[in-house]
Amino acid sequence: MAEPIHGIDAARVGANLEEARAFAGEGVEILVATKYVPLEEMGKLAEAGVELVGENRQQDLAAKHERWGDAFTWDFIGNLQSRKVKQVLPLCRLIHSVATDSALAQLEKYATAETEVLVEVDVSGEEGKGGVEPEALGDFIARCPAAVAGLMTMPPFSPDPEHSRPYFARLAELAGEHDLRRLSMGTSQDWRVAVEEGATIVRLGRSLFV
Repeated sequence: MAEPIHGIDAARVGANLEEARAFAGEGVEILVATKYVPLEEMGKLAEAGVELVGENRQQDLAAKHERWGDAFTWDFIGNLQSRKVKQVLPLCRLIHSVATDSALAQLEKYATAETEVLVEVDVSGEEGKGGVEPEALGDFIARCPAAVAGLMTMPPFSPDPEHSRPYFARLAELAGEHDLRRLSMGTSQDWRVAVEEGATIVRLGRSLFV
């Protein structure tokens, strides 16, 4: 398991962030994944000009939001446990990982008219990978009680960014078929390829801190 990131250099993060924004261009949001950023280091991200952050765990989201809530826009990007939907919803702009019927049942109970979510899609067919299968996507979107704003995917990990390209292209194709505008795809090792394939949100973590 990766270690927490201590001693964040705000100037370095700011420079890396500006470089990422320059490559991504207008219309692409740089989401900073803060899974390994300790609570006390979050202020360095605000100092660096970070605006959008994503958390993977409900309990970390709650703690960081309580301390730094007004400093950032918050998304939830981790595996969504249906029993945590009630706690996550009031703190986030978007949940990126809606993919189960149990999550839909909780959204039915707790979503508001303003709630927007992204549906996680398994475009690779990789065993053990979460997400809705592409052929089931239309039905899943139709049954979602919250507004579906877009799609998210996690391709199989590879050190070669080009390996992710067909999966990103497929997600963009699915978004077009279902008239969805947001595409959350691409992480530190392959986000540039994701931008080239139409990402509107890329999720960057450790690459911004080095």
